[in-house]
Amino acid sequence: MGLEGKETPSFMRDFLDKCGGCAVIDGGFATELERHGADLNDELWSAKCLISSPHLVRRVHLDYLDAGANIILTASYQATIQGFEAKGFSREEGETMLRRSVEIAREAREIYYDRCTKDSSDFMRDERYRKRPILIAASVGSYGAYLADGSEYVGDYGDAVTVQTLKDFHRERVKILVEAGADLIAFETIPNKLEAQAYAELLEEEGIETPAWFSFSCKDESNVVSGDSIFECASIADSCRQVVAVGVNCTAPRFIHGLISFIKKATSKPVLVYPNSGETYIAESNQWVKSSGAAEHDFVSYIGKWRDAGASLFGGCCRTTPNTIRGIAEATYGKLKDKCI
Repeated sequence: MGLEGKETPSFMRDFLDKCGGCAVIDGGFATELERHGADLNDELWSAKCLISSPHLVRRVHLDYLDAGANIILTASYQATIQGFEAKGFSREEGETMLRRSVEIAREAREIYYDRCTKDSSDFMRDERYRKRPILIAASVGSYGAYLADGSEYVGDYGDAVTVQTLKDFHRERVKILVEAGADLIAFETIPNKLEAQAYAELLEEEGIETPAWFSFSCKDESNVVSGDSIFECASIADSCRQVVAVGVNCTAPRFIHGLISFIKKATSKPVLVYPNSGETYIAESNQWVKSSGAAEHDFVSYIGKWRDAGASLFGGCCRTTPNTIRGIAEATYGKLKDKCI
């Protein structure tokens, strides 16, 4: 249930109005795929499942819809034409898998709506819950995600990588995801203002009308992981007409409140936050280690404070689960009466 026919600048505000003022984004994807038995020890990471086990991708989408998510992100974060070609697939096969990531998410939404429509309980006769608005967000990971060396967590691509390099890298991928019918494009885990500028220019150059959000990965309360200020990065997003929300993801929960404040100074667009579990990723060993960040139950308790600070879209990133998202949905909307809320 998208918002067809809406002007891009009002898209997210109209969606939030339909959701009652706030919306819930889904949670960690790779973690859940692994929990269901997927082996993601591969440069393609979660995108590997578009090839080997699309049924698991659909299942994870449904798990998050059952948990109360209003927005589900496609399994395309690590999916790139270049990445598929490096694994021996043809360009045409890579394009097909990118499109398939959107198709699987759309299928999950239809399955979910069908389940809810067939539910004969008194609760499900309430139109507000039976037709909860749900958007499909096509995930676009950073250039560093394609490199698969952890550079999206530091934002250092080297002097040879320019805005033009990044535009050329992302261009066809973004166009394919748009053509596949995503409701919006989620530029995620942006590590520096260079890539934010590339995305903004790309959207303008291609005349893409599909709404987008920019979400940055941050190392503290005021800077993205490269050291660029979140204010400067959010200002780039604010200047782009197609961007309908700005925020942070894959960031420790303890930094979110301060980051919201800086983002609010740079833009009046809706603010989204979907932090990680508070653990730290060690690129050399491909492992997450516990840190002083909040545990999952404490993470959910922050929602009210983040909402008061000015955020209106809430979810989870790495190492968060459907239980996290159910907790966020309950904190946002009140206790869930059943899976179709």
